[in-house]
Amino acid sequence: MADIGLAVCAEMVYTELPFVDRVRRIDELGFAVEIWSWHDKDLDALAATGARFSSMTGYLHGDLIDSDSADEVVRTAELSLKAAETLGVPRLNLHTAELVDGKAARPRQRATGQMWLTAARALERIGELGAAAGVTFCVENLNTIVDHPGVPLARAKDTLALVEGVGHPNVRMMLDLYHAQIGEGNLIELIRRCGDAIGEIQVADVPGRCEPGTGEINYPAIAEALRGMGFGGTVGLEAWASGEGVAGSEAALEAFRRAFS
Repeated sequence: MADIGLAVCAEMVYTELPFVDRVRRIDELGFAVEIWSWHDKDLDALAATGARFSSMTGYLHGDLIDSDSADEVVRTAELSLKAAETLGVPRLNLHTAELVDGKAARPRQRATGQMWLTAARALERIGELGAAAGVTFCVENLNTIVDHPGVPLARAKDTLALVEGVGHPNVRMMLDLYHAQIGEGNLIELIRRCGDAIGEIQVADVPGRCEPGTGEINYPAIAEALRGMGFGGTVGLEAWASGEGVAGSEAALEAFRRAFS
């Protein structure tokens, strides 16, 4: 049975420490590291930690679903590949629309057929970039109820349809189960349906977006379902620590490890 790899998002734990120290601490505890933006970080300093990096944001600007700015997503995805090479990052994360402080930069309340077509064409181009670099681009599902209003084609069923429609081996899903629980639920059936389309899974509990065990999601059952389907990929903790300080982050990472071990 394949082992599940575990990663932790350095943006959301050990927040009282300098960023490089967060990465070091996560690595020392045996986890791979996720980061969000790369353009505002010292990539050489992060690389010097020797940490294993799991994923990071794969674009800077633009909306995949907008014909006026999809080219900008593709252009900045190419820039992101250069940053990924520095850190050895195997997966780059995309959203269907650009986020600014968590909200849609250009909010839209409905999806159109043209949005689907534009996003699919852009993802085909991005997939080719990924293939040339040996990197997988992952489209993340989001919830529009609590965290990311105004983002079209954000639900897991939409991102899955995009990934399957594109059909490129270097375009997969960043299946975020926190977002999916808020917007859709039925998580075990969802992961089974997504199957080989999954590039990486991200987790946090609901409500509160903290570590497993703080909310309503039965993550040990999800871990068992993943093992049952032969999932040997990466699950990343993209969650706030429910406790305070370094001790709170340590407890959050241990709770995460227990849920998936």
